[in-house]
Amino acid sequence: MHIMEGYLPIEWCIFWAVISVPFILIGLWQMKKLIQKDRKVLPLMAVCGAFVFVLSALKIPSVTGSCSHPTGTGLSSAFFGPFVTSVLGTIVLLFQAILLAHGGLTTLGANVFSMAIFGPLVAWVVFLGLRKLKLGLGLSVGITAGVANLVTYSLTALQLALAFPVDGSILSAFVAFAGVFAVTQIPLAIIEGVICGLVAKFVVRVKPDILKTLGIIEDEEIAKIQGEAA
Repeated sequence: MHIMEGYLPIEWCIFWAVISVPFILIGLWQMKKLIQKDRKVLPLMAVCGAFVFVLSALKIPSVTGSCSHPTGTGLSSAFFGPFVTSVLGTIVLLFQAILLAHGGLTTLGANVFSMAIFGPLVAWVVFLGLRKLKLGLGLSVGITAGVANLVTYSLTALQLALAFPVDGSILSAFVAFAGVFAVTQIPLAIIEGVICGLVAKFVVRVKPDILKTLGIIEDEEIAKIQGEAA
């Protein structure tokens, strides 16, 4: 989600930026460890970052007067976890703020926390749970991506409600902001989930060794997915 430049009060800009920093630092540390362990993860990491950039740059007008977009963070959350995703998402949001005027520098912390940290964190927990239940990779990633999208926009609605309560009521403001997003965001989250699920299965078909290195998939499931394409 992109909260535009100058929209949030400065105290909230500082708050969201400060609580985002630890996640990004942990993400940088994890990213370094992954690359040192096996540099083959770099291309997939770059693809996930590019995926977030492209999908989150697609602004779709909403009938409620706002605009919506996919987040693309579910794929990275499933493959690399929420902390590495926080780094990729921060880079994406920074470039979008500077080059595309999507979001802003003052609101970067808020946008990072919603789209690059909290959404991916919740989605990652969901992904782990689904994989523990032996759900297939494609479906697990698809659900993960949809969750990341909806959680991101739910938190954004809360961020706006905290800054701009309606008649002193944060709950009323949250319901109002969430209602604005929901009409477009729910179907968009479903579409994003389908796309991410298909992309995950495509990665299995072309570069399964990387996902094995990351501990995402085993040989039996790789053979099954590759067999579907045969």
